[in-house]
Amino acid sequence: MFTGIVEEAGIVERIKPAAKSIELTVRAGATGHGLKLGGSLAVNGCCLTAVKVAARGKFKLARFDLLQETWRRTNLQFAKPGSLVNLERPLRADGEFGGHFVTGHIDGVGKIIRWERAGLDHVLDIAAPPEVMRYIVFKGSVAVDGISLTVAGVQKKSFRIWIIPHTYEITALRERKVGDAVNLEADLLGKYAEKFISARGRR
Repeated sequence: MFTGIVEEAGIVERIKPAAKSIELTVRAGATGHGLKLGGSLAVNGCCLTAVKVAARGKFKLARFDLLQETWRRTNLQFAKPGSLVNLERPLRADGEFGGHFVTGHIDGVGKIIRWERAGLDHVLDIAAPPEVMRYIVFKGSVAVDGISLTVAGVQKKSFRIWIIPHTYEITALRERKVGDAVNLEADLLGKYAEKFISARGRR
């Protein structure tokens, strides 16, 4: 379980297709410290399992094996060496809960249709698939590339969020542009509410 409070932007070191998976190696700073074999790390909002962790100076190189399903359904398929990726360690039992419940399971990939500066902030419009839009509500929560964000506007096929300078500076959003794909995870509470109401309606 994660909170969507991204700790840092890591750097993709290597992407190597393997027989049954894709090997993804990421250079991590603070999020790499304490990461062990079999440990979890959210990479662009995807909960991945470390299969190898090695030291490189003050950084850690973490390797993950991505299933073809994960590769096809996330924007990691567009990453290349040098790309920035958002990193977050799992929520500790005694940790501070600053965002919202984020599972690390991507619901769909959205497309940036507007991304520009507005005063000190940035405005970001994302076109999203129906399976994500059904859970998007005004002032609700959504995870974009693993970042917990508040929905500022909702259209039929897209939604808007505002990005403050701090979020822009510490996340991979600073290298995004119009047309780029972003990983989306809808609010878990909305999914449970829909299932509960649907079940009651069938009684």
